[in-house]
Amino acid sequence: MGGKKIGKKVIFFLGALGGLLYGYDMGVISGALLYIKNDIPLTSFTEGLVVSSMLVGAIFGSGSSGPLSDKFGRRRLVFMISILYIVGALTLAFAPNMVTLVVGRLIIGVAVGGSTAIVPVYLSEMAPTESRGSLSSLNQLMITIGILSSYLVNYAFAPIEGWRWMLGLAVVPSLILMVGVLFMPESPRWLLEHRGKEAARRVMKLTRKENEIDQEINEMIEINRVSDSTWNVLKSAWLRPTLVIGCTFALLQQIIGINAIIYYAPTIFNEAGLGDVTSILGTVGIGTVNVLFTIVAIMIIDKIDRKKLLITGNIGMVGSLVIMAGLIWTIGLGSTVGAWIIVACLTLFIIFFAFTWGPVLWVMLPELFPMRARGAATGIAALALSIGSLLVAQFFPMLTEVMSIEQVFLIFAVIGIGAMIFVVKYLPETRARSLEEIEADLRKRTSAVDTKSVK
Repeated sequence: MGGKKIGKKVIFFLGALGGLLYGYDMGVISGALLYIKNDIPLTSFTEGLVVSSMLVGAIFGSGSSGPLSDKFGRRRLVFMISILYIVGALTLAFAPNMVTLVVGRLIIGVAVGGSTAIVPVYLSEMAPTESRGSLSSLNQLMITIGILSSYLVNYAFAPIEGWRWMLGLAVVPSLILMVGVLFMPESPRWLLEHRGKEAARRVMKLTRKENEIDQEINEMIEINRVSDSTWNVLKSAWLRPTLVIGCTFALLQQIIGINAIIYYAPTIFNEAGLGDVTSILGTVGIGTVNVLFTIVAIMIIDKIDRKKLLITGNIGMVGSLVIMAGLIWTIGLGSTVGAWIIVACLTLFIIFFAFTWGPVLWVMLPELFPMRARGAATGIAALALSIGSLLVAQFFPMLTEVMSIEQVFLIFAVIGIGAMIFVVKYLPETRARSLEEIEADLRKRTSAVDTKSVK
């Protein structure tokens, strides 16, 4: 796979395409579930299993892809991930029973896990410092476009209950990714470590100004000089606190309520009193808002501190959930008014998530970790993210059977308050600093803590 010279915009588009597939496969199941049950009987448990099996696969994919990308390169792994997406989509499209559905979702899940670990790392390492936030946010933009695309496909095939088409059309972007990766350059930081300075320089010329390259290469060489092997860096005392912070950050992003909306929005709307097609149309509106406000994030993320954005998002998300619970408690469900209250409040939740927690996580995770173990450490954090997503997907339909919808969303509101406390107290600020500066500061701060503890 010899990457040919291509434009900067194409590099970042192809690099983020894995995010689109992640979003599509995450969102498409919400509409398909309404019609799968007509052909393949599902209980509340097996319904949760079909949704969450993708996330079980994601645990394996995210846990293994980081170390593999550090060894073989980001680009080769993306190629293998695209093949898994194709195989998984075809398996789902022709699934004759529940077991095959679960197997197809597991295969898709391995690819999704790989995407969550590799795409943010690739974009972060390819991007120059001054625009790293906006370019890394392309991953989240692609995820939201993927989710919206899945909702539109669901809406298009709803009249014929074409759930097989809904699930199978993921083959199209998967093929684009498989071909596109042949033209993608390898990450300059990986090339520096495995192929030398000149190989890294050639790729950096595609995305950076000529006068910035030498300084950045020298910083990378200096960090490499004081760094150890990937495994030794991962188990080192100085990285451990940051790894815990990264994993907690990723876990919280998934359990503050976003995936309950993405996976089960049509079901929520349906139970609130809207018809099947209207419920899917409601998700199209939510998906559109998600994309638009992620674009807003790309415009502002390099101008506002990451932590300020996250705290703003927490306040807005918690507020929308509390308002929704209060209004449902007062008005009740089963009426048109109650249904549209849910639509409005969940849309408000999506707005605040879309320009804060959605993109900022994918920007910050690779920023937090050192070059020598960035792929592996981001993979471990993505593993925590997949576990969080799995918990929500499996237990949300079961919770709604034993609790009212407003009580469930109040639980998410409490988690959101905990997430805000975590951001304020533990998360470091990374805006406007090179990856090497962040790593050097991390080493100094941890060394200072170690020295104090020895005394």
